[in-house]
Amino acid sequence: MKRLTFAPKNALWARAGASGVVVGLLVGVGVAALGSLAPSAASADTSTAVTVASRGYDPDVATAPFPDLKVTVSQTEDLVSQGIVVNWSGGKKSERPDGSSGGQDFLQLAQCWGDDPTDPSRPDRTTCLYGGFPGKAASTRDSAVSQDQVAPQDAQYTSPANGFTIPAFTAIPYRASTGGSISSVFADSANVLTHHVVDPLTGLVQKATGSPSETGVTLPDGVSGVDLATNEFYTQYTTNEVPWAGSSDSGDGSVKFEVQTAMQSPGLGCGTPVTAADGSVSGKSCWLVVIPRGKSDAGESYITKSGLLWDSWKHSVAVKLDFKPIGQRCAIGSAEKQLSGSELVAAAIGSWQPVLCTGATGSSFALSIGNEEDALAAASLTRPSPLALTSRPLQTDGPDPVAYAPIALSGVAVSFSIDRRVKPVGAVPQEYKARNTEAFTSLNLTPRLVAKLLTNSYLDSLPSGAPATSASLAFFGYTDSANPGSNARNLTVDPDFLAVNDDEWKYQDLTGPSLGDMLLPSGRSDETQQLWRYVLSDPAAVEFLNGTPDAWGMKVNPWSSTNAAVNPSGTAMMLPRTNFPKADPMERPAAAAGTGTAAVNLVTWRPYTSDFESGAYLTLRGDGQELGDWNPTSVPPKFGKSVRNLVGDQRVLGVTTAAAAARYQTVTASLQNSAGSFVAPSPESMLAASAAMVPTSANPEVLEYDPANPSAKAAATAYPMTMPVYAALNPLQTDAAQRAVYANLIRYAVGAGQVPGTEIGQLPRGYTPLPKSWVDQALAAATVIEQGGSPVVTTTVPETAPAVDLPASVPSPSTYGSAAFQAQAQAAPVVADAAVDPAAAGAVADPLVAKPTPADPALGPVRAAVPAGLLSGLLAAAGVPLISRVRRRS
Repeated sequence: MKRLTFAPKNALWARAGASGVVVGLLVGVGVAALGSLAPSAASADTSTAVTVASRGYDPDVATAPFPDLKVTVSQTEDLVSQGIVVNWSGGKKSERPDGSSGGQDFLQLAQCWGDDPTDPSRPDRTTCLYGGFPGKAASTRDSAVSQDQVAPQDAQYTSPANGFTIPAFTAIPYRASTGGSISSVFADSANVLTHHVVDPLTGLVQKATGSPSETGVTLPDGVSGVDLATNEFYTQYTTNEVPWAGSSDSGDGSVKFEVQTAMQSPGLGCGTPVTAADGSVSGKSCWLVVIPRGKSDAGESYITKSGLLWDSWKHSVAVKLDFKPIGQRCAIGSAEKQLSGSELVAAAIGSWQPVLCTGATGSSFALSIGNEEDALAAASLTRPSPLALTSRPLQTDGPDPVAYAPIALSGVAVSFSIDRRVKPVGAVPQEYKARNTEAFTSLNLTPRLVAKLLTNSYLDSLPSGAPATSASLAFFGYTDSANPGSNARNLTVDPDFLAVNDDEWKYQDLTGPSLGDMLLPSGRSDETQQLWRYVLSDPAAVEFLNGTPDAWGMKVNPWSSTNAAVNPSGTAMMLPRTNFPKADPMERPAAAAGTGTAAVNLVTWRPYTSDFESGAYLTLRGDGQELGDWNPTSVPPKFGKSVRNLVGDQRVLGVTTAAAAARYQTVTASLQNSAGSFVAPSPESMLAASAAMVPTSANPEVLEYDPANPSAKAAATAYPMTMPVYAALNPLQTDAAQRAVYANLIRYAVGAGQVPGTEIGQLPRGYTPLPKSWVDQALAAATVIEQGGSPVVTTTVPETAPAVDLPASVPSPSTYGSAAFQAQAQAAPVVADAAVDPAAAGAVADPLVAKPTPADPALGPVRAAVPAGLLSGLLAAAGVPLISRVRRRS
């Protein structure tokens, strides 16, 4: 269970390293998952977008590589640790890097913290997080240069040439916002600028040339190291720089950029609280800098030098980035109340909390993310417990004692970052060649394709080098790489995938373990169970899991088969379930003792992420969590971590939440719904799904999107992984004061908390404002919880609902409401019932639903009736533009 504390003393969103790690979340950092649900150049949030042009910014634009360059940054205010979109025009067709050059006609992006002391309208290059990839051509902070090519602005950072054998060497130091610096060129004892390095054998700092000193060179005051690629402030594993971003034939381009705060990069310090003279607090601003690189560096034939050298840096353009302040938001000593359960609502709670703790009750909340079923079981008792956040009702044989208040509508998403790499041989249409290295912006998945990704049925998802006699490989008919058998290597070469996606995918040459599966969170959750239910909604996916090959001969990994006769364990995998098992016990054996590596099993090969949010974060970075090289010198020896794939070479898919996908600006897959349409998560598609939700059999007050239900089959525009989140508590719990605080949270959540926006207290991106009938139910439930009445929730709002405790500067719940959203939800035209497919997934999947077990609770049958309060909402689906089943071209 991961504990996110929205309380005064804790730091901003910190990422857990593994399941069960307790992490602190300072209120307001996860404030708003910003940006669109499926971001692209056209869809990214433009409310604070800024465009900067070389003409008017670059004083030497006449010699610039791209004098007509215009760069647009999608968001420049209210920033947190997140993703933003950078688009540009006016460039030139780019060439990819090779072993000896950084490429041609491309851009580099970096984040900087300081202003140029000679021109505060521009960033200071010594404060830019740049150069974190050792030895990468044209991307380091230092370069050997010709003495006659040293610009005057670089002289203070350059050790002069010494004869014909020792060239001049320029190294741009890094100065951290926290003090201290990394510098490899500084004056020696004779006051001569000299290049210094670290002796790899002794670890001592020495002059780069000449005889070494027995005691090493003493660093100047304020300098803590000389390694400009790996140091205390950044490494190749933490830097957010983009060393190469390519333009299309037309000179246009787009790239996602990871914005870091002081929590991810203390050396940058972005978002550090700054108190003004009037007492107001803001976050420390930073810069996003874009460095154009042409065809060659000064005096060179190619691009090989650092982009921080003046010849390139003088043509850079930059945009100021304004951050929300990190740090405490609630008064120290304020009463902390516990929340427990769904990760789906974490970003919204983070946004609402700062407003709630400024009211008279001054409540701060600590959210422990974990299994919703456990949280709900505790909340159903009469002794005080955390407020449960759940998407499913209590599974009980008796009456349900819990009151349920819907507070959020969001969903599970599949994020992806896959860059084009056209086949090097064969006929490829020119239009596809022209887009080589650009990121795909659309991807369709069917339930069967999701099943393949979840069950390690693609060859690349299994440990490379495992014996062909392994049960799964033998089942696939695998002999060796030349005779792989019936199963595709990865998703992008699967004929099943190619049949439902754009023809351009057929011309790609994409490989790698991270295309053979998805980044999956560990632990148990309602979100996981709902994804499995989505898979089981499709008869073709059910047959595949049962051991029947698809039309192209691909088979399920037998260890994940729901057929006991197929599963080598002799026991069928029970579905749906609340976790993502890596069931295949196959192992790549360790090499001979003392000469090779350790054994590699499936979890080592494809590790879990700590949570759903990590799936989006890693996807933004292009980090597929691929296994690194064996390090025999480590104590103990172990495998290292692979460096993330950079822009132009990214290939990763991850299961995440809609809110996390929005925050990190990852593109999301379109999932095939029960009506046969491919739909991506968006406010409209999630609203359509809410309209198609039906009561659960365990408690009619809790709704669910049941893919097998006729209402789902009639909702062609519904996103199938949409899920509600309920605040749930037994109203008879004995702590009346605590119940009142929870009721206050509910009232705020369904009032002012439903106003979309990026400001504190608003509804972050990735959520859809609740329909009016849901708000009514939540307000009624809040009253029941506070007053300790009957847990039977009605949809009638009390005549005098208790007011929410809000500061005067925040809109009251009464100001939420009429907006276009509710008009859309309630006034849409009636939709005729869709025909019901007699081969519906529900009937086929029934045999897979076993008796409930403690580890794998099964959902019971779902009611067919739609409550009257939702009927008008169901009809709203007709008002949402249909997302066509025709495949879109990226």
